[in-house]
Amino acid sequence: MGQYQPGQLQRYNAEAIARHYDYRPWLGWGRMLQIIWSFAGFILSLKWDEWQDKVEQNKGKRASQLRELLTRLGPTFIKVGQALSTRPDLIRKDFLEELIKLQDQLPPFDNAIAYQIIETELDRPISEVFSELSPKPVAAASLGQVYRGRLVTGEEVAVKVQRPNLRPVITLDLYLMRWMAGWLAPWLPLNLGHDLTLIVDEFGIKLFEEIDYINEGRNAEKFASNFRNDPRVKVPSIYWSYTNTHVLTLEWINGFKLTDSARIKQAGLDPEGIITIGVTSGLQQLLEHGFFHADPHPGNLFAMPDGRMAYIDFGMMDQLEEVTKESLVDALVHLVNKDYADLATDFVNLGFLTPNTNIGPIIPALESVLGNAIGKNVNEFNFKTITDDFSELMYEYPFRVPAKFALIIRSLVTQEGIALSLNPNFKIVEVGYPYIARRLLTGESPELRRRLLNVLFKDGRFQWQRLENLIQIARNDSSFDVLPTAQMGIQYLLSEEGGFLRRKLVLALTEDDRLHTAEVQRLWDIVKDDIKPNRLLDAAMGMLTQLSREGVTAIIPKSAFANVESKGKKSQV
Repeated sequence: MGQYQPGQLQRYNAEAIARHYDYRPWLGWGRMLQIIWSFAGFILSLKWDEWQDKVEQNKGKRASQLRELLTRLGPTFIKVGQALSTRPDLIRKDFLEELIKLQDQLPPFDNAIAYQIIETELDRPISEVFSELSPKPVAAASLGQVYRGRLVTGEEVAVKVQRPNLRPVITLDLYLMRWMAGWLAPWLPLNLGHDLTLIVDEFGIKLFEEIDYINEGRNAEKFASNFRNDPRVKVPSIYWSYTNTHVLTLEWINGFKLTDSARIKQAGLDPEGIITIGVTSGLQQLLEHGFFHADPHPGNLFAMPDGRMAYIDFGMMDQLEEVTKESLVDALVHLVNKDYADLATDFVNLGFLTPNTNIGPIIPALESVLGNAIGKNVNEFNFKTITDDFSELMYEYPFRVPAKFALIIRSLVTQEGIALSLNPNFKIVEVGYPYIARRLLTGESPELRRRLLNVLFKDGRFQWQRLENLIQIARNDSSFDVLPTAQMGIQYLLSEEGGFLRRKLVLALTEDDRLHTAEVQRLWDIVKDDIKPNRLLDAAMGMLTQLSREGVTAIIPKSAFANVESKGKKSQV
């Protein structure tokens, strides 16, 4: 305990921080009074405007006051302001315009100090490393500031320099946040405050990782490797010879902030296309790679002139386990399909409910709240609506937010907020669900194929309408091609691995006679423009031959294929 100093702690350690400040309470109380006094003055100013009937007259002044208040309170509160700056549906426009400035328009620290940090960290004079280096920072953020330069070898680079004495400030704020979380939790309804300290700890861990620039460089390279085959996503290269704990040198990115819709359009770029890249790459991070950007505010995302989207600032990242990724896919599919019983089970698997929770009373509550949020049509789904309506359940049922999901929710809400700034009518499902449907239908892994079976079969019955819906939705994704998917499906059905599905399908068909001629025709109407009839018939007849070896014949009436064949001939003509 005696050896610990806040500035020396390299990794977040809640116990060590608490021991330090428990023996120095005057430091904590002084900071707490500063925070309370700052916000009390701001709230009093808002009330004074109401009393004097000058709300409209002073709204610009109050917005600037809030930004300046958060800036004075330091990096922790700047991070809060950055998160709010991405929510045009939550924050008044005048406040929003000011909070956006927190992304990269913060007051810089002294240039001489920054240059000294660069030379100390790199252990050589600046002139030996850079042929050019901007005399002032081009951007200043919560944890550091960025210079534009050129290496002596000719490469154009961004040089990120960390603010001095950052760790002592962060550790004190985290100590106070954790103390407040522990004090508030018992007063919150039911389990709303459950694990609140763990959420603070998760934030603390990520914040300490974010101020280690070597760790950020490794994160960037891992992220780049995950998207190496995606030509739409750009990740800057790291120059390790000129990088250390407090200085990061990386490739310079030319582009426009995603919230700058005017410049994006002037550059001839399609905002909808940029939104699509942002949402699909975000879903890939969560559902495929499991390694996701937990701080995707507009200052960290750029639209490039060639149509790509660039990510920068990889300090705050997180890793999902495979079982969590699979459970997230399950939950999304069950949510859109309105399978509330299965969704309640997903919440248990994801840790939102304890394993011993009686989910019986929760199922109708989920249907009541989330059913209204989703609406009659899947395209009405909105993540912001879901989170708002779901919060109502937190007051009545024992839901809790696992620490891991605090960052996931923040990431999703932030990305949707950015999309809303480009398109106020944006619906995340219009991009997201076709992506999920395509992944399920293509069956890229055994886990996804098992999840497709879970979607298509319910209580042993084949859900024909769901297959039809999945195909229709997936076709909204321009990269989705029905023919390869159909071929893969038939190949899987006839494979050794597909034996279980064949038996399940045969049982469903013989028991319910679910696959009627009209249903075959409906499916044909969906896929006829993509699949040549003869190839489909050959594959289907091969499937029937294989099924007959399973001991079942004449499951599907010949008239069904006669109809398909007739339609096929007409389309060929």
